[in-house]
Amino acid sequence: MSNVEALQDIREEVAVCTRCELYRGAENAVPGEGNPEARILLIGEAPGFHEDTSGKPFVGNSGKFLTELLARAGLTREDVFITNVVKHRPPGNRDPLPDEIMACAHFLDRQISIIDPDVIVTLGRFSLARYFPGERISKIHGQPREIDGRFVVPMYHPAAALHNGSLRPEIEADFAKLPRLLAEFDKAREANETKRRKSTQQSLF
Repeated sequence: MSNVEALQDIREEVAVCTRCELYRGAENAVPGEGNPEARILLIGEAPGFHEDTSGKPFVGNSGKFLTELLARAGLTREDVFITNVVKHRPPGNRDPLPDEIMACAHFLDRQISIIDPDVIVTLGRFSLARYFPGERISKIHGQPREIDGRFVVPMYHPAAALHNGSLRPEIEADFAKLPRLLAEFDKAREANETKRRKSTQQSLF
């Protein structure tokens, strides 16, 4: 099965999902979209009003800012895959609850497994908690860590800059690092492959 087909299966499952109560008040499921072979996967928090209306992630004001941030890194939305920790809009745009995040976790797990990105960008504190439990975004934003063979980079949610303009330069600087992170990942992968080949050659003698 191709990545496109596998991701479509998830879209269809999310569309009829009743694992938590969020589906009851939502107009549309928002499973995520983008490049099925993306090297960069961005994980937000939850759909808002505009996302719920359109069924697409990050299409409101924070989505427009995200598109600008990607452009600063030489990327487009078609280059990356964008999703959220929950796939239906919480009522009144409230924070997603732990049981709702848990109910949706298997969809996100499968998306990550299918796409197999080199870099995961967490946007906001709920996706941050998935990889950096107990950490504060203000302390670790923009600092990549290698987790499960890929780089995971915690970043502020784009909406944070809309609420607090002083954060904008930091968010812009963090996104500007993405091309360098991809280059560093390639370099590390090449070094590991060279090491593996040498080890294999030595074992033959």
